[in-house]
Amino acid sequence: MKKLLFFVLISCTLISCSHNKAENVENAFYYWKSDAGYLDKKEDSAVKNLRIHKLYVKFFEVESNAMMGNIPISKTDLGEYSWWSDNKLTMEIVPVVYLKNEVFLKSSKDEIDTLVSNVYHLIKKYEKEKFTKALPVSEIQMDCDWTLKSKDNYFYFLRQLKKISGQQLSCTLRLYPYKYPEQMGVPPVDKAMLMCYNLINPMERKDKNSILDNEELSAYLDKERKYPVHLDIALPIYSWMHVFQNDHFTNVLYPENTIKKILKPVKPMWYEVTKDTVINNAYLRVGDNVKFEEMNAAKIHEAIKIIKDHVVFDRNITVSLFHLDKNQLNNYNYETLSRFYSDFSK
Repeated sequence: MKKLLFFVLISCTLISCSHNKAENVENAFYYWKSDAGYLDKKEDSAVKNLRIHKLYVKFFEVESNAMMGNIPISKTDLGEYSWWSDNKLTMEIVPVVYLKNEVFLKSSKDEIDTLVSNVYHLIKKYEKEKFTKALPVSEIQMDCDWTLKSKDNYFYFLRQLKKISGQQLSCTLRLYPYKYPEQMGVPPVDKAMLMCYNLINPMERKDKNSILDNEELSAYLDKERKYPVHLDIALPIYSWMHVFQNDHFTNVLYPENTIKKILKPVKPMWYEVTKDTVINNAYLRVGDNVKFEEMNAAKIHEAIKIIKDHVVFDRNITVSLFHLDKNQLNNYNYETLSRFYSDFSK
């Protein structure tokens, strides 16, 4: 009896400590810049050293305009990808289009049909002009924070885009629709990218790190789930600053580490500007308040453990870090970045 009880306890312990893991992990980055025509030396080095073979590149955004309807904005200058000829790597580019949720709240079916045609046409135009001959494009990704009210129109858009493109279609998936698929629906795509960051509205919870709070992550990943669509994983490696002037939010900045030289700590994550300075074309004045939300390796590894404990993977997955930027890369060495990928197969 004692032996039987012992083996039961051991079995329960092993089950409770079990982790989901993938057999093969494809290393990827998001590339979310307005000027994507070349890679900085640091970025190019990261691509090579981390064996990156896939880049999710934002092509443009779509918003709803009262006068002009659904229009593309924030188009990325893709340049000519001159860096490609020097990399000697097999690189896949995944065009990403960010669509504001309001587009699907305000559009009729006819307007969505027009939107599908326009989005696909602009993607193909970019491909043809910039890099189709050098870089294969077999997948396109849509990025939208859809809601219950916009779900039907957004899913209709995805189905029609899949029909017209004939390409593999993916979309981003926030944690709320991941946790509640019965209510929020399952997007009609080939695969989804589970976005494990931006969990909290930064204006509502000023005491929390809105990029990644692992208590919040655990609340969404509260039990083991197998999502109906293939899942890839996106993780944050960026840090940012929310600037408040006279207690009013004014800007989001992606600073270099040297910015802390002019910041005086006030309380956790909060600082006061001690010297007038200009950063990213924004003017910071003495006395401005800054919420500096930072990421570090320990927080990301903790998030990976939470994900592995609760998300059931397929054998082959893509893990993409957000995003490929020289200033953000300076916060990590290549060994640390490599582990963010490899931990999913351990």
